[in-house]
Amino acid sequence: MWVYVLRRLVQSFFVLLAVSLVVFIAVYAVGDPIELLVSAEASEADRQQMIARLGLDLPLWQQYASFAARALHGDLGTSFVHGIPAIELIVQRIPATFELVLVAIGLTCVLGIPLGLIAGLYHDRALGRSLMGGSVLGFSLPNFWQGMMLILMFAVWLHWLPAAGRGETVDVLGVPFSLFTRDGWAHVLLPAVNLALANIALVLRLTATGVTEAKTQEYVRFARAKGVPERRILTRHILRNILIPVVTVIGLEFGQLLAFSTITETVFAWPGMGKLLIDSIYKLDRPVIVAYVMLVTFIFVMVNLLVDLLYAVLDPRVQLQEASA
Repeated sequence: MWVYVLRRLVQSFFVLLAVSLVVFIAVYAVGDPIELLVSAEASEADRQQMIARLGLDLPLWQQYASFAARALHGDLGTSFVHGIPAIELIVQRIPATFELVLVAIGLTCVLGIPLGLIAGLYHDRALGRSLMGGSVLGFSLPNFWQGMMLILMFAVWLHWLPAAGRGETVDVLGVPFSLFTRDGWAHVLLPAVNLALANIALVLRLTATGVTEAKTQEYVRFARAKGVPERRILTRHILRNILIPVVTVIGLEFGQLLAFSTITETVFAWPGMGKLLIDSIYKLDRPVIVAYVMLVTFIFVMVNLLVDLLYAVLDPRVQLQEASA
């Protein structure tokens, strides 16, 4: 296992290197942040001084070489706008995004898997068909429109939940968390539901399809013929055998939500990494954009590695080795 993990980490390093090169060139070749950072009344000398201070007067390859050298020491640059290290700025927003994604994934597991089991077990009945048909809405509704409808219904009309912000937080080891307060839960529910709906639909359909196929397999029929209780057949024979694709999807969606919760965070004014990215793009804050993409790539790589390791736990037949094909 350790050889497999080491090989994957080496591969991850080269993936990060390739991503950094592509993103750096793409981001630094677009727009001129000096136009936003320096006022129109500033003199040409002030403009040149700012350009030199930010290192924008160097050739692009030299800027990248300097960036790569600093990145190896954990320095991903300093924000043009905020004047603090970009990684520090992003890390400050991670707890908010992590809380939001954690609740969304929790809702996905708590609702998606049980509803998928029901839809699969009763796929030929009205209940199963209704669940499968309703799940289509989860894929069809635009995320931003869905969020605005949730705000309109639960915040504007019913006044049950707040429409924006993170709410009251509590510091735990110096890190602010809102899930330890009632006000924090009230603020996180709407954006978490908005973020989770598409994933609930995806996991529901994936689970239902797996159950429909698994319950017709010989090992399930044999267990039923032996008189094994239906609950045990469901949990030990059906559910466990369909969990690998479900875990794969949930793991990948967890990384994707951490990286791309930008629309939800913008609609609900949630102070997370996604909103920081949108603000940085508007202001051409290049170091923050590059640092964000690098961090997101690292998260994806680590999540994929953890999912692969979890395969062996769920199914001992899975071997942690490189595919021969």
